[in-house]
Amino acid sequence: SEAKPSKEETPKGISPVKAKKTPSPADAERRKLRPGSGGENPPEEPPFTSQLKAVPLKFVKEMKDIVLKEAESVGSSAIFEVLISPSTAITSWMKDGSNIRESPKHKFIADGKDRKLHIIDVQLSDAGEYTCVLRLGNKEKTSTAKLIVEGIP
Repeated sequence: SEAKPSKEETPKGISPVKAKKTPSPADAERRKLRPGSGGENPPEEPPFTSQLKAVPLKFVKEMKDIVLKEAESVGSSAIFEVLISPSTAITSWMKDGSNIRESPKHKFIADGKDRKLHIIDVQLSDAGEYTCVLRLGNKEKTSTAKLIVEGIP
């Protein structure tokens, strides 16, 4: 029964939960103290910018054109999909150069690195050029594809 008190003896603050939650300020200090570590970053740069550099902003999978025939497509939906990196980047969607707002017509789906624009109940007027704009910090990338609705002669 002598093993019982060991629970109380663990010093407070070393519990694994706490250790996980609050490493950031100390880590940042530690990072600052090692100017030579990365080799490419000047030591006076704050740590978060060097983190952004480490992850290139990119489309892992670009948008693809969608071609629908009017008779079949009216009332159906079209989904533009991109895969982005990193998943913390912010995506917004545009049609013919103007921002799309989320509405019953346009649904934005973000699932980790997977981002989709869901166009519901496609009409001839939905045809056009759609762009996904990817932003992270002050960087920006775009991917563009067309929604083509072919009228039936």
